[in-house]
Amino acid sequence: MMIKLTPEEIQTLKLNHKRERDGRVRDRIKAVIHHSNGWSNEAIAEALLLHIDTITDHLRDYSESKKLKPENGGSTSHLNVSQAIELIEHIESHTYTKVSDICAYIKITYSISFTSPGLTKWLHRNRFSYKQPKGTPAKADLEKQKQFIDYYEKLQTETDNNEPILFSDGVHPTMATKISYGWIRTGKDKLIKTSASRTRVNIFGSLNLENMSLVSTTHETIDSSAMEVHFKKIREQYPQASRIHLIVDQGSYNKSKETRASADKYQITLHYLPPYSPNLNPIERLWKVMNEQIRNNRFFASAKDFRDSIDNFLKVGWTNIAQSMVDRINDNFSVIKTVSSS
Repeated sequence: MMIKLTPEEIQTLKLNHKRERDGRVRDRIKAVIHHSNGWSNEAIAEALLLHIDTITDHLRDYSESKKLKPENGGSTSHLNVSQAIELIEHIESHTYTKVSDICAYIKITYSISFTSPGLTKWLHRNRFSYKQPKGTPAKADLEKQKQFIDYYEKLQTETDNNEPILFSDGVHPTMATKISYGWIRTGKDKLIKTSASRTRVNIFGSLNLENMSLVSTTHETIDSSAMEVHFKKIREQYPQASRIHLIVDQGSYNKSKETRASADKYQITLHYLPPYSPNLNPIERLWKVMNEQIRNNRFFASAKDFRDSIDNFLKVGWTNIAQSMVDRINDNFSVIKTVSSS
């Protein structure tokens, strides 16, 4: 018995070895590859710390039927190595909600039948789990995001020490109860009062990543007039700065003629993020922290209670936790990946 593998077959087996979680299957793959490379059964057995009869059985199984899976330990896949890798790539690019639909695809494509429990075990073995996808802006421009990161890194290098760089954004939290995940005893429900109140607070904030300080203002509505109020407060925060750099999104009030004039008045330079790029604005993560701290799973009995909670977070709460958020809120940017339509 002699197994001859093509370079493509060896590469396929190595990829399958990398993905495989079952150590017994990995041993079979290594035995086949070593044998193809001219190793004796004795040498393979010594290298893998297995009995020589076991190696002989593994090689016979592969030579006769391309078998790599043991008989015990879960559902055995009848897919060969190439089919398995092809199926893995297909599932990675197509989001299925039902295992039965994958079973149907395998039946149509490979004429191989799987039960749903059997395929579920196969999916787990191949590092798939049932979880919710992450939403991402459909119109995000990968190249423009990369260009902004280069621009930002150059800005950091070229600005003087007395020219702070701040990331800015508006947020509009509402009084409506925000139900969120949490640890609850199995078999029990945790009841939280809810309110559908549309009462909200309009906040504009600017975050300095150097010291994690936050400048925030609240407004009836966020428009060009509100921006001037915010710019004035920023200048009061940094009275000695020769220039202040503010990174903002491309909202209409950020780009208006009035806003640009106000920025010039307070020696503030506006820098614009590419469209649909919340991942490049760290203050977006600060707003998420605010929700976690004071809004998630909390019922507000009155509008005053709601507004006081927001105000307390902005003035006191954030200051208390800011330095512990450095690992979570920073400028270690990653661009939004291209999303398939499946």
